[in-house]
Amino acid sequence: MTEMQQYVEDVLAIIQRRDPEQTEFQNAAREVLTSLVPMLEKEPKYKQHHILERIIEPERVIIFRVPWEDDNGVFHVNRGYRVQANSAIGPYKGGLRFHKSVNLSILKFLAFEQIFKNALTGLPIGGGKGGSDFDPKGKSDREVMHFCQSFMTELCRHIGPNIDVPAGDIGVGAREIGFLYGQYKRIQDAFDAGVLTGKGIDYGGSFARTEATGYGLLYFVKDMLDNKNIDIKGKTVIVSGSGNVAIYAIEKAQALGAKVVTCSDSSGYIYDANGIDVATVKDIKEVRRGRIKEYIETHPDAEYHENSRDMWKIPAFIALPCATQGEIDLESAKILVQNGVKAIGEGANMPSTLDAMAYFQEHGVLFAPAKAANAGGVAVSALEMAQNSERLSWPFEKVDATLKDIMRNIFEESRDNAAKYGVPDNYVAGANITAFMKVADVMIEQGLV
Repeated sequence: MTEMQQYVEDVLAIIQRRDPEQTEFQNAAREVLTSLVPMLEKEPKYKQHHILERIIEPERVIIFRVPWEDDNGVFHVNRGYRVQANSAIGPYKGGLRFHKSVNLSILKFLAFEQIFKNALTGLPIGGGKGGSDFDPKGKSDREVMHFCQSFMTELCRHIGPNIDVPAGDIGVGAREIGFLYGQYKRIQDAFDAGVLTGKGIDYGGSFARTEATGYGLLYFVKDMLDNKNIDIKGKTVIVSGSGNVAIYAIEKAQALGAKVVTCSDSSGYIYDANGIDVATVKDIKEVRRGRIKEYIETHPDAEYHENSRDMWKIPAFIALPCATQGEIDLESAKILVQNGVKAIGEGANMPSTLDAMAYFQEHGVLFAPAKAANAGGVAVSALEMAQNSERLSWPFEKVDATLKDIMRNIFEESRDNAAKYGVPDNYVAGANITAFMKVADVMIEQGLV
């Protein structure tokens, strides 16, 4: 074991000792830090300044109770969190997740990833993440409003346009952002649009924000394929999920000439050999807030299956996991490779397990890691912040063109640094190295902070 390999293992042991139960955070840290070894061997200054030890520890973790009342007059208490991971290059930036699975380990993992994802955009934003174990699914608008107002009553103490700028994530869409912003504005007695992103267009939101993560994913995947002289047109694609990321990944893939045959939610998946009708999915998920199985009511030739993991058995050239973390395990990775998949684009946050990622890379699959491939959402969130500062609204075309340029820069820097440090075509290492150096160099310049 080399000196830098030992250094990485020593730092990972610190996490294991301090937070032995936080497996999601441990896995995220291992994925990032081990991929940095080729660069650390050539850049010993990062060890000299103990950057790894500093970057794994969030600058601040806030935990608070969130009491709220349901429509029957019954009181409930959930737990709220905000993990402010790193502010070296800008105010903390990252989404809020409302889901029953939320805990500190998951949010620390997401905040840690957000540090590097945000750095990759080249925009001045640090990394953070937050949320609650509240599940908005099945709740009335009034119940969601009560919860959001209670959540923001505490969160507002810790955020601001130059401090921490939350956005949406799983369970936090336009409805929730509206309720959260309304409560912030009421408490602060000021119209401070830059404090949240993902807002409605009429009160400081950005065009293309809804589409940004899905569109950006396809821009990165297309650049990755183009680099190998592979045309995306005509390729079969399987997509998991049916939220914003999945819907607009499907839409952009189809616009580029690919054929998308699946989408899913937590109850099961749809297989449509004729190609997914994205307008129907939008109606089910964005308008009716329904379940994906309703798709077959208007598309009887499609198939609905309850086990979403079986979706990875469908032969395809490209797979885009856009649902949640850990949805592709080693067994699924083996099936995908056996069935001829040649490219993976991660739309969700770390949807492939570590052993699945390794298997894809060992078998020559082009792999676009989440922190690079799904950075389009936070990139346009940062563009929303810029528009709020200017008190202007950019047209859709300008935002989309800027997003496309940002994703191309992320791809090219990841590709070039992978090659520079001896791991060509390894976009996991390339993205991690690129992002880490951007943050670490600033941490060195700013001293012991």
